[in-house]
Amino acid sequence: MENVQTQTTPEQEKQYSSFRYAVGAVLAFFGFSSKTHRGSKKRAKLVGDIVTYIILLLGAFLMVYPFWWMIASAFSDTSNAQLSGQVAAMTWWPTSPLPATVTVAGTQEEHGLFYNYMYLFTTAMNGTGTNAFADGYNYWRAVLNNLIYSIVPVVVGVITSASAAFAFAKIEWKGRGVVFMFLLAAVMVPGPSIMTTQYVMYVSFGWLTGAPTYPNAWMTLTIPGMFGAIMTAFFIRQFLFGLPTSIVEAAKIDGAGYLRIFVSFILPLAMPAIVAQGLLSFMGCWNNYMGSLIFISSRSPWVNLPHAMTILSNNYPNNVGPVMAAAVMCVLPVIILFAVFQKMIIGSLMLTGSKE
Repeated sequence: MENVQTQTTPEQEKQYSSFRYAVGAVLAFFGFSSKTHRGSKKRAKLVGDIVTYIILLLGAFLMVYPFWWMIASAFSDTSNAQLSGQVAAMTWWPTSPLPATVTVAGTQEEHGLFYNYMYLFTTAMNGTGTNAFADGYNYWRAVLNNLIYSIVPVVVGVITSASAAFAFAKIEWKGRGVVFMFLLAAVMVPGPSIMTTQYVMYVSFGWLTGAPTYPNAWMTLTIPGMFGAIMTAFFIRQFLFGLPTSIVEAAKIDGAGYLRIFVSFILPLAMPAIVAQGLLSFMGCWNNYMGSLIFISSRSPWVNLPHAMTILSNNYPNNVGPVMAAAVMCVLPVIILFAVFQKMIIGSLMLTGSKE
């Protein structure tokens, strides 16, 4: 029950001014006690919950609105600078979503609801000698490059990381803790700080030679990732600590080697953690704009999709519609993967909290 009794007697209330008494009544209404009134704890909790939800809704809006603006812009007619400026001014809804005939490069074209997407798929990234894209480059080549950079290093790299995690978690060898701490210390080094050194190293390997097409540029975003990642190995190692060591010991008694134990026992049991880390690694590789920007020339046909979006934006500064359509298509696979496997990802990360 709400306690609405005052803290003071009627004689004491006369000592307070009417203004102070009114302020106390207002505070008590919202659940806060004062010298003149005692507030309700239940109502104070309700007010606190309302304020909390308002703050959370504001934060959610700030995070969701850019994505909504991107979608709205992708369905907008931005064929000229005036329309493009209207879209840039915080679009809440497609500015010109209905079909309209406009002139593009001297040609009359029909604009429909999905025109920006069709233009992206068929024309926007077609390589010519007059823009920054390589000859023969198009949107589907960008998607193919992204798949190569995301699938090959992730599949091989996650298995490599899992084998390292198995060695650190279930195999006793001298210096294991020191080596693992050394690897964790390497995580503290920011990735961009060593990209210049990596670039020089890749040039010495011959991966970045043969201008302007650079036929071996794909190796820079593929081969290094096949050697695994420290953080992936760390999370899988933490997961393996939750598995009983008796499995490894029983297999060794039966004559199985470490390779057989890893393939036949560890991989199936650790598959939830491996799949979750693989999905997270896939998302990182799919959105690896910085790596393509530093290591791959814009004239190379091996440019990935995020890098191609930047080139597209520079080619069409007054037509943001196709660029936003490319952004939607770039982020859509990641959103679908996370929506489908979010329980597995979150559950795997929770299980990595087990102690050694």
